[in-house]
Amino acid sequence: MKEDLIRRLVKIVEEANIAELEISRWGKKLRISKYPSNSGLTGNTNSMHYVLPTPPAQAPSAPPAAQPQPAAESQPKEETPAAKPQKGVEIRSPMVGTFYRAPAPDADPYVEVGDTVQKGQVLCIIEAMKLMNEIEAEFPCKILDILVENAQPVEYNQPLFLVEKL
Repeated sequence: MKEDLIRRLVKIVEEANIAELEISRWGKKLRISKYPSNSGLTGNTNSMHYVLPTPPAQAPSAPPAAQPQPAAESQPKEETPAAKPQKGVEIRSPMVGTFYRAPAPDADPYVEVGDTVQKGQVLCIIEAMKLMNEIEAEFPCKILDILVENAQPVEYNQPLFLVEKL
């Protein structure tokens, strides 16, 4: 199946009030599920199985705090995420992929902490399936913190930036 069709199907499952969708075409199966399951599809080489992350409203706020902790361990103890007040708005990843702060390895980053950005300004790139997706600001804001290191993998709905709306 083509990537754009799979993306549209994933979006339908995310937005619809359904738990799972299974499609069979030309001897291939695609199963998209909001919840992990122990189905018999894993042994079938003609099957693809995608599990969507659960919405943050269903999970307590502890798991997002747990993700930045490994990065905090390499930093001095004074700068732990618990010590920083979480004021502002989080800009989250719209997809799974690799986070890049700049358009090229030798280029300047799109934004730095303290920068003021306008609506529509590019904040970063997320590479997903060899496609470079520019992530733009949805509103004017000031960058308070960049929560992901350059060239690191990110998950769907993972916080990328902490910003203050202007």
